[in-house]
Amino acid sequence: MSLKPLATSHKLDPEVKLVAHGWRLVAGTWKDRHPVCQAVDMARKTIIALAGACVLSFGFAQSGSKPVAKNTNKVYPLRTLDHNAFKPGEKLTYILHYGLLNAGEATLELQESDREIQGRKILHAVGKGHSVGAFKTFYKVNDLYESYFDEQGVFPWAFTRRVEEGDYSFSQDYLYMQHRRQVTTQKNETHDVPASVQDMISAFYYARTFDLSNVKEGDEFVVDLFMDDENWPLKMRYLGKETVKLRNGTYRCLKFQPIVQEGRVFKTNDDLSVWITDDANHIPVLAQAKILVGSIKMELSGYEGLANPIAREED
Repeated sequence: MSLKPLATSHKLDPEVKLVAHGWRLVAGTWKDRHPVCQAVDMARKTIIALAGACVLSFGFAQSGSKPVAKNTNKVYPLRTLDHNAFKPGEKLTYILHYGLLNAGEATLELQESDREIQGRKILHAVGKGHSVGAFKTFYKVNDLYESYFDEQGVFPWAFTRRVEEGDYSFSQDYLYMQHRRQVTTQKNETHDVPASVQDMISAFYYARTFDLSNVKEGDEFVVDLFMDDENWPLKMRYLGKETVKLRNGTYRCLKFQPIVQEGRVFKTNDDLSVWITDDANHIPVLAQAKILVGSIKMELSGYEGLANPIAREED
């Protein structure tokens, strides 16, 4: 059972409490997973949050949980951002490599929604990831991520996550009460969060709205996320411009480096890098990570429905 659909015009009265639905019992625990899969999963969330949840099977936002002031039932205004980095109809496809293996494929698609909250339009992002080839024979992955986020403010209202990896599976259902700066989970637990906090999918779109026209090497950015029942401030540092050659073309890029907790999954900060297109789309085209048990890489393999011309060089 997933989250109950929001009404076409869902008015959030300040006194109305939203409740998360769709709890699934976790089949197995973190320790039940293969050590390689644990490490890949931990590396996963950082790249999901920064390079795009489009990877769907990377990452770990390791900056450490961030204390949030206790909510006092205050009703907060909702932000509005001026952006044109994406539009409904966009679809991105990525290939995930683990070592020399083609381990998986991930897609991230943005759709229009007929739902509204407080008169504000909602976009629906759907991410899917699955294992492929030889990797699939010994470790089957079938993941689904969905985010309903505010088109004007680029922050989430609802997030669902369905993970099936080998014999391990779990579900998450989050309702983001942005007007209260709170998140309610499928456990019926409510957490205080920072203003306009992101989920794993919406963070991808929000990071693409940053104005990088005057960015300088060494500049740092922070994206506040709520995932796995915790607040995670994801920090990233700009390293400069580079040209990246992939199987499907050559791209002019901006290089970023997430600031991670060294020694946990990555030996140093240099072990994780992300390249995004140097254009108005800011699409991640490549992410590379050296982890304690090998290396993983995600690269863009296809795109359609972009809002702006892409920074791809002619062959």
